[in-house]
Amino acid sequence: MIKVENVSKKFIKKDKKKEVEFYADKDISLEAKEGEIVGILGPNGAGKTTLLRIIAGIMEPTKGKVVINNTTYKENEIEIKKEIAFLSGNTKLYKDISCRELLKMCGDYYKIPKGKQEERIKELSKYLELDSFIDQRIGNLSTGQTQRVGIARCIMHDPKYYILDEATSGLDIISSEVILDFVKKERDRGKCILYSTHYMEEAENICNKVVLIHQGKVVKTGTPEEIVKDTKTTNLRDAFFRIIRGENNE
Repeated sequence: MIKVENVSKKFIKKDKKKEVEFYADKDISLEAKEGEIVGILGPNGAGKTTLLRIIAGIMEPTKGKVVINNTTYKENEIEIKKEIAFLSGNTKLYKDISCRELLKMCGDYYKIPKGKQEERIKELSKYLELDSFIDQRIGNLSTGQTQRVGIARCIMHDPKYYILDEATSGLDIISSEVILDFVKKERDRGKCILYSTHYMEEAENICNKVVLIHQGKVVKTGTPEEIVKDTKTTNLRDAFFRIIRGENNE
């Protein structure tokens, strides 16, 4: 299980030669269990990426804590990081090697035996539909193909916890569908998945529970059906706007 307990992240920026404090995330709490996709939803700039970087152990929170598999990064950082996959939206891949070569590099990094590496590459190639381009140079691939290779790279070691930041942003409909189908299958295999997106329709399709974030704060948590019912709307997009407009009117 992933538990985020009252996490805040404060930054300081210069504004007209003055230092100004602001919170990218403020008092955020959430839980994600095995066999569950929890969507982190909100517009660009809502604080989603900062939150996921904290959960992945790349940033430290200003306040609060993250508990993964009943331990924290301060207690057991190496063991936690062995069990997570973090897909960041701005990760660059080596352009001059093939997809297969990249996955073998990742297998070596995670000390996966050679025989099991080959088995895992075949498995990922099938699930993410890499077969037609797995031996091509990464620099020659489309955006959607590159994203699928990026996901395969992150999960080569078959971790328990997936932290996926904007996994389908800017992709064509075919690549998006391949990735969404894969994510749902991994949930059914018992993986615990945090899935950040600003595509509300996507979240309705795959998420067991969603956490709506606006201006660094959680404004609503629940299943898509519960949120739509509570807001008396017909979809998450309308529900989100009703919630934030209600807040702004208070």
